[in-house]
Amino acid sequence: CILVYMYSHKMCACALLNSLPMGFYQPAQIIGDAVKHGVEARPVDINYSNWDNRLEKDSPLQEEKARGRIALRLGFRQVRGLREEDINLLITNRNKRYTTINELRDINLPEGTLEKLADADAFRSIGLDRREALWEVSTKDRPVALFSGQTAADAKEENVSLPIMTASEHVVYDYASTALSLKAHPVSFVREKLDQLHIVSAGQLKTLKDGAPVKAAGLVLVRQRPGTAAGICFMTIEDETGFANLVIFESLFEKFRKEILQSKLIMVEGKVQIEGEVIHVIVKCCYNFSSLLRVLTPRHNENLPLLTLAYADEKSIPSNPDPRSQPREHDEKKIFHGGRNFK
Repeated sequence: CILVYMYSHKMCACALLNSLPMGFYQPAQIIGDAVKHGVEARPVDINYSNWDNRLEKDSPLQEEKARGRIALRLGFRQVRGLREEDINLLITNRNKRYTTINELRDINLPEGTLEKLADADAFRSIGLDRREALWEVSTKDRPVALFSGQTAADAKEENVSLPIMTASEHVVYDYASTALSLKAHPVSFVREKLDQLHIVSAGQLKTLKDGAPVKAAGLVLVRQRPGTAAGICFMTIEDETGFANLVIFESLFEKFRKEILQSKLIMVEGKVQIEGEVIHVIVKCCYNFSSLLRVLTPRHNENLPLLTLAYADEKSIPSNPDPRSQPREHDEKKIFHGGRNFK
Protein backbone atom coordinates (compact mmCIF):
# COMPACT_ATOMS: atom_id res chain seq x y z
CA CYS A 1 0.00 0.00 0.00
CA ILE A 2 2.85 2.39 0.83
CA LEU A 3 4.48 1.74 -2.56
CA VAL A 4 1.18 2.35 -4.38
CA TYR A 5 0.65 5.55 -2.36
CA MET A 6 4.09 6.91 -3.22
CA TYR A 7 3.86 5.87 -6.88
CA SER A 8 0.50 7.63 -7.21
CA HIS A 9 2.04 10.86 -5.90
CA LYS A 10 4.82 10.60 -8.48
CA MET A 11 2.34 10.09 -11.30
CA CYS A 12 0.08 12.88 -10.04
CA ALA A 13 2.93 15.40 -9.68
CA CYS A 14 4.31 14.46 -13.10
CA ALA A 15 0.90 14.82 -14.79
CA LEU A 16 0.21 18.17 -13.09
CA LEU A 17 3.57 19.61 -14.15
CA ASN A 18 3.02 18.50 -17.73
CA SER A 19 -0.45 20.10 -17.72
CA LEU A 20 0.56 23.54 -16.45
CA PRO A 21 -0.59 26.27 -16.42
CA MET A 22 -3.64 25.23 -14.43
CA GLY A 23 -5.04 25.40 -10.91
CA PHE A 24 -3.90 27.47 -7.94
CA TYR A 25 -0.32 26.37 -7.49
CA GLN A 26 3.00 26.87 -9.22
CA PRO A 27 5.58 24.14 -10.06
CA ALA A 28 7.46 24.82 -6.82
CA GLN A 29 4.41 23.94 -4.73
CA ILE A 30 3.62 20.78 -6.73
CA ILE A 31 7.19 19.55 -6.38
CA GLY A 32 7.35 20.57 -2.72
CA ASP A 33 4.24 18.58 -1.88
CA ALA A 34 5.50 15.55 -3.81
CA VAL A 35 8.85 15.62 -1.99
CA LYS A 36 7.07 15.81 1.37
CA HIS A 37 5.20 12.64 0.39
CA GLY A 38 8.42 10.76 -0.23
CA VAL A 39 8.89 11.43 -3.95
CA GLU A 40 12.46 11.89 -5.15
CA ALA A 41 12.72 14.72 -7.68
CA ARG A 42 15.70 15.09 -9.99
CA PRO A 43 16.79 18.24 -11.85
CA VAL A 44 16.73 19.08 -15.54
CA ASP A 45 19.82 17.60 -17.20
CA ILE A 46 21.09 17.43 -20.78
CA ASN A 47 21.77 13.69 -20.52
CA TYR A 48 18.64 12.50 -18.72
CA SER A 49 15.69 14.85 -19.27
CA ASN A 50 13.08 14.71 -22.00
CA TRP A 51 10.84 17.59 -23.03
CA ASP A 52 8.08 16.41 -20.66
CA ASN A 53 8.54 15.58 -17.02
CA ARG A 54 8.68 11.81 -16.58
CA LEU A 55 9.13 8.99 -14.13
CA GLU A 56 12.67 7.65 -14.25
CA LYS A 57 13.93 4.29 -13.08
CA ASP A 58 17.48 3.97 -11.83
CA SER A 59 19.93 2.07 -13.99
CA PRO A 60 20.52 -1.59 -12.99
CA LEU A 61 24.22 -0.73 -13.07
CA GLN A 62 23.88 1.44 -9.99
CA GLU A 63 24.63 0.26 -6.50
CA GLU A 64 22.28 -2.39 -5.19
CA LYS A 65 20.54 -0.27 -2.54
CA ALA A 66 19.47 2.25 -5.22
CA ARG A 67 18.58 -0.27 -7.92
CA GLY A 68 15.05 -0.13 -9.29
CA ARG A 69 14.15 3.13 -7.51
CA ILE A 70 11.70 5.36 -9.39
CA ALA A 71 12.00 9.14 -9.28
CA LEU A 72 10.46 12.16 -10.95
CA ARG A 73 12.82 13.66 -13.54
CA LEU A 74 12.09 17.27 -14.45
CA GLY A 75 11.74 17.94 -18.16
CA PHE A 76 13.06 20.71 -20.38
CA ARG A 77 9.56 22.18 -20.54
CA GLN A 78 10.24 23.58 -17.06
CA VAL A 79 13.01 25.84 -18.40
CA ARG A 80 11.74 29.25 -19.41
CA GLY A 81 12.38 30.23 -23.01
CA LEU A 82 13.38 26.84 -24.44
CA ARG A 83 11.86 25.74 -27.74
CA GLU A 84 10.63 22.17 -28.10
CA GLU A 85 12.16 21.93 -31.59
CA ASP A 86 15.63 22.67 -30.22
CA ILE A 87 15.23 20.14 -27.42
CA ASN A 88 14.05 17.49 -29.88
CA LEU A 89 17.31 18.07 -31.74
CA LEU A 90 19.27 17.53 -28.51
CA ILE A 91 17.35 14.35 -27.64
CA THR A 92 17.47 12.88 -31.17
CA ASN A 93 21.26 13.15 -31.22
CA ARG A 94 21.70 11.83 -27.68
CA ASN A 95 22.84 8.39 -28.79
CA LYS A 96 25.27 8.35 -25.91
CA ARG A 97 25.97 10.67 -23.01
CA TYR A 98 27.12 14.15 -23.90
CA THR A 99 30.45 14.92 -22.27
CA THR A 100 31.17 18.48 -23.44
CA ILE A 101 29.22 21.58 -24.40
CA ASN A 102 30.87 21.60 -27.82
CA GLU A 103 29.20 18.30 -28.64
CA LEU A 104 25.93 20.22 -28.47
CA ARG A 105 27.36 22.88 -30.77
CA ASP A 106 28.32 20.13 -33.22
CA ILE A 107 24.66 19.18 -33.61
CA ASN A 108 23.89 22.87 -34.32
CA LEU A 109 22.06 23.57 -31.08
CA PRO A 110 21.56 27.38 -30.99
CA GLU A 111 23.79 29.44 -28.69
CA GLY A 112 20.70 30.93 -27.05
CA THR A 113 19.54 27.43 -26.11
CA LEU A 114 22.94 26.62 -24.63
CA GLU A 115 22.75 29.75 -22.50
CA LYS A 116 19.28 28.87 -21.23
CA LEU A 117 20.42 25.33 -20.39
CA ALA A 118 23.39 26.76 -18.50
CA ASP A 119 21.07 29.19 -16.66
CA ALA A 120 18.95 26.17 -15.67
CA ASP A 121 22.02 24.37 -14.24
CA ALA A 122 21.44 21.50 -16.69
CA PHE A 123 25.11 20.54 -17.22
CA ARG A 124 25.76 18.85 -13.87
CA SER A 125 26.14 15.41 -15.47
CA ILE A 126 29.23 16.63 -17.34
CA GLY A 127 30.75 18.15 -14.21
CA LEU A 128 29.79 21.80 -14.77
CA ASP A 129 27.73 23.86 -12.36
CA ARG A 130 25.74 26.89 -13.51
CA ARG A 131 28.56 29.44 -13.44
CA GLU A 132 31.13 27.12 -15.02
CA ALA A 133 28.69 26.22 -17.79
CA LEU A 134 27.85 29.87 -18.45
CA TRP A 135 31.58 30.65 -18.68
CA GLU A 136 32.24 27.83 -21.12
CA VAL A 137 29.22 28.73 -23.25
CA SER A 138 30.45 32.33 -23.39
CA THR A 139 33.88 31.33 -24.77
CA LYS A 140 32.37 30.22 -28.09
CA ASP A 141 35.73 28.74 -29.04
CA ARG A 142 34.74 25.72 -31.11
CA PRO A 143 37.48 23.15 -31.85
CA VAL A 144 37.28 21.62 -35.31
CA ALA A 145 38.59 18.63 -37.26
CA LEU A 146 40.38 16.14 -34.96
CA PHE A 147 39.47 18.22 -31.92
CA SER A 148 35.76 18.45 -32.73
CA GLY A 149 33.51 18.12 -29.68
CA GLN A 150 36.28 18.66 -27.14
CA THR A 151 36.30 21.36 -24.52
CA ALA A 152 37.68 24.67 -25.81
CA ALA A 153 41.14 25.65 -24.63
CA ASP A 154 39.86 28.99 -23.28
CA ALA A 155 37.41 27.16 -21.05
CA LYS A 156 40.22 25.21 -19.42
CA GLU A 157 42.55 28.15 -18.66
CA GLU A 158 44.12 27.43 -15.30
CA ASN A 159 44.42 31.13 -14.45
CA VAL A 160 40.64 31.63 -14.61
CA SER A 161 39.18 31.27 -11.13
CA LEU A 162 35.41 31.63 -11.09
CA PRO A 163 33.78 32.69 -7.80
CA ILE A 164 31.72 29.90 -6.28
CA MET A 165 28.00 30.52 -6.28
CA THR A 166 26.35 30.23 -2.88
CA ALA A 167 23.42 27.90 -2.32
CA SER A 168 21.06 30.88 -2.03
CA GLU A 169 22.28 32.26 -5.37
CA HIS A 170 21.62 28.92 -7.01
CA VAL A 171 18.08 28.92 -5.59
CA VAL A 172 17.39 32.41 -6.97
CA TYR A 173 18.60 31.43 -10.43
CA ASP A 174 16.69 28.13 -10.25
CA TYR A 175 13.47 30.07 -9.66
CA ALA A 176 14.36 32.53 -12.43
CA SER A 177 14.93 29.71 -14.91
CA THR A 178 12.54 26.93 -13.90
CA ALA A 179 10.15 28.54 -11.34
CA LEU A 180 11.31 26.07 -8.68
CA SER A 181 14.40 24.77 -6.93
CA LEU A 182 15.27 21.29 -5.72
CA LYS A 183 18.19 22.68 -3.70
CA ALA A 184 16.38 24.58 -0.93
CA HIS A 185 13.42 26.83 -0.15
CA PRO A 186 14.07 30.60 -0.36
CA VAL A 187 12.68 31.26 3.13
CA SER A 188 15.16 28.82 4.69
CA PHE A 189 17.97 31.33 4.04
CA VAL A 190 16.29 34.03 6.13
CA ARG A 191 15.04 31.72 8.88
CA GLU A 192 17.67 32.94 11.34
CA LYS A 193 16.44 36.53 10.96
CA LEU A 194 12.83 35.40 11.30
CA ASP A 195 13.69 33.46 14.46
CA GLN A 196 15.28 36.58 15.94
CA LEU A 197 11.93 38.33 15.46
CA HIS A 198 10.09 35.39 17.12
CA ILE A 199 8.32 34.52 13.87
CA VAL A 200 7.18 30.90 13.89
CA SER A 201 7.33 28.56 10.91
CA ALA A 202 4.22 27.13 9.28
CA GLY A 203 5.09 23.75 10.76
CA GLN A 204 5.11 25.18 14.29
CA LEU A 205 1.56 26.53 14.11
CA LYS A 206 0.09 23.14 15.05
CA THR A 207 2.07 23.20 18.32
CA LEU A 208 0.35 26.40 19.50
CA LYS A 209 -2.86 26.71 21.49
CA ASP A 210 -6.09 28.00 20.01
CA GLY A 211 -6.20 31.78 20.37
CA ALA A 212 -2.46 32.17 20.99
CA PRO A 213 -0.81 35.32 19.58
CA VAL A 214 1.53 34.56 16.70
CA LYS A 215 3.82 35.99 14.05
CA ALA A 216 4.11 34.08 10.77
CA ALA A 217 5.86 34.71 7.47
CA GLY A 218 6.14 33.10 4.05
CA LEU A 219 6.06 33.49 0.28
CA VAL A 220 2.60 34.51 -0.95
CA LEU A 221 0.99 31.76 -3.02
CA VAL A 222 -2.72 32.52 -3.27
CA ARG A 223 -5.07 35.38 -2.43
CA GLN A 224 -8.82 34.76 -2.55
CA ARG A 225 -11.58 37.26 -1.84
CA PRO A 226 -14.89 35.52 -2.65
CA GLY A 227 -17.95 37.69 -3.18
CA THR A 228 -19.84 35.60 -0.61
CA ALA A 229 -17.23 36.10 2.14
CA ALA A 230 -18.26 39.62 3.23
CA GLY A 231 -15.02 41.15 2.02
CA ILE A 232 -12.76 38.66 3.81
CA CYS A 233 -9.48 37.86 2.06
CA PHE A 234 -8.04 34.37 2.41
CA MET A 235 -4.30 34.07 1.79
CA THR A 236 -2.00 31.05 1.60
CA ILE A 237 1.69 31.49 2.38
CA GLU A 238 4.55 29.00 2.28
CA ASP A 239 7.89 28.54 3.98
CA GLU A 240 10.41 25.69 4.08
CA THR A 241 8.20 23.72 6.51
CA GLY A 242 4.85 23.94 4.73
CA PHE A 243 1.78 26.11 4.21
CA ALA A 244 -0.17 28.50 6.42
CA ASN A 245 -3.68 29.85 5.81
CA LEU A 246 -4.38 33.48 6.70
CA VAL A 247 -7.75 35.19 7.23
CA ILE A 248 -7.83 38.97 6.68
CA PHE A 249 -11.09 40.80 7.47
CA GLU A 250 -12.34 43.57 5.18
CA SER A 251 -11.35 46.53 7.38
CA LEU A 252 -7.80 45.18 7.68
CA PHE A 253 -7.63 44.43 3.97
CA GLU A 254 -8.26 48.10 3.18
CA LYS A 255 -5.75 49.19 5.82
CA PHE A 256 -2.98 46.87 4.63
CA ARG A 257 -3.89 46.71 0.93
CA LYS A 258 -0.39 47.69 -0.20
CA GLU A 259 1.33 45.03 1.93
CA ILE A 260 -1.18 42.34 0.95
CA LEU A 261 -1.01 42.96 -2.79
CA GLN A 262 2.65 43.85 -3.26
CA SER A 263 4.48 41.45 -0.94
CA LYS A 264 6.43 38.49 -2.23
CA LEU A 265 7.44 37.61 1.32
CA ILE A 266 4.84 38.73 3.86
CA MET A 267 4.90 38.74 7.66
CA VAL A 268 1.68 38.90 9.67
CA GLU A 269 0.76 39.25 13.31
CA GLY A 270 -2.45 37.78 14.64
CA LYS A 271 -3.84 34.85 16.59
CA VAL A 272 -4.09 31.16 15.84
CA GLN A 273 -7.49 29.61 15.24
CA ILE A 274 -7.52 25.81 15.54
CA GLU A 275 -10.60 23.71 14.78
CA GLY A 276 -9.67 20.03 14.70
CA GLU A 277 -7.07 19.59 11.93
CA VAL A 278 -7.82 23.00 10.40
CA ILE A 279 -5.47 25.83 11.38
CA HIS A 280 -5.82 29.49 10.42
CA VAL A 281 -4.09 32.69 11.43
CA ILE A 282 -6.55 35.54 12.04
CA VAL A 283 -4.51 38.52 10.88
CA LYS A 284 -4.21 41.80 12.81
CA CYS A 285 -1.21 43.41 11.07
CA CYS A 286 0.68 42.87 7.80
CA TYR A 287 4.27 43.74 6.86
CA ASN A 288 6.09 43.53 3.53
CA PHE A 289 9.26 41.51 4.23
CA SER A 290 10.26 41.15 0.56
CA SER A 291 13.44 43.15 1.17
CA LEU A 292 14.78 40.23 3.23
CA LEU A 293 15.07 38.25 0.00
CA ARG A 294 17.90 40.57 -1.06
CA VAL A 295 20.28 38.63 1.18
CA LEU A 296 19.94 35.65 -1.17
CA THR A 297 22.19 37.37 -3.72
CA PRO A 298 25.49 39.27 -3.41
CA ARG A 299 25.02 42.81 -2.16
CA HIS A 300 27.21 44.24 -4.91
CA ASN A 301 25.12 42.83 -7.74
CA GLU A 302 22.24 45.29 -7.91
CA ASN A 303 21.19 44.21 -11.42
CA LEU A 304 19.91 40.79 -10.47
CA PRO A 305 16.23 40.34 -11.37
CA LEU A 306 15.45 39.39 -7.77
CA LEU A 307 16.01 42.98 -6.74
CA THR A 308 13.23 44.23 -9.02
CA LEU A 309 10.44 41.93 -7.97
CA ALA A 310 7.24 42.49 -9.90
CA TYR A 311 4.13 43.38 -7.97
CA ALA A 312 1.27 40.93 -7.80
CA ASP A 313 -1.47 41.17 -10.37
CA GLU A 314 -4.29 43.02 -8.66
CA LYS A 315 -6.99 42.90 -11.29
CA SER A 316 -8.93 39.99 -9.76
CA ILE A 317 -9.33 41.72 -6.39
CA PRO A 318 -11.91 44.54 -6.18
CA SER A 319 -10.03 47.83 -6.15
CA ASN A 320 -9.69 51.12 -7.98
CA PRO A 321 -5.96 51.57 -8.49
CA ASP A 322 -4.42 54.07 -10.87
CA PRO A 323 -3.28 51.80 -13.75
CA ARG A 324 -0.36 54.15 -14.42
CA SER A 325 1.06 53.28 -10.99
CA GLN A 326 1.21 49.57 -11.74
CA PRO A 327 4.36 48.15 -13.39
CA ARG A 328 3.85 46.46 -16.73
CA GLU A 329 4.42 42.72 -17.10
CA HIS A 330 7.48 43.17 -19.32
CA ASP A 331 9.08 45.93 -17.22
CA GLU A 332 10.19 43.66 -14.42
CA LYS A 333 11.41 40.07 -14.51
CA LYS A 334 9.67 37.80 -12.04
CA ILE A 335 11.61 35.44 -9.84
CA PHE A 336 9.36 34.37 -6.99
CA HIS A 337 5.71 34.09 -7.89
CA GLY A 338 3.71 37.08 -6.76
CA GLY A 339 0.70 35.08 -5.62
CA ARG A 340 -2.46 34.25 -7.52
CA ASN A 341 -5.57 36.35 -6.94
CA PHE A 342 -9.05 34.82 -7.13
CA LYS A 343 -12.48 36.26 -6.51
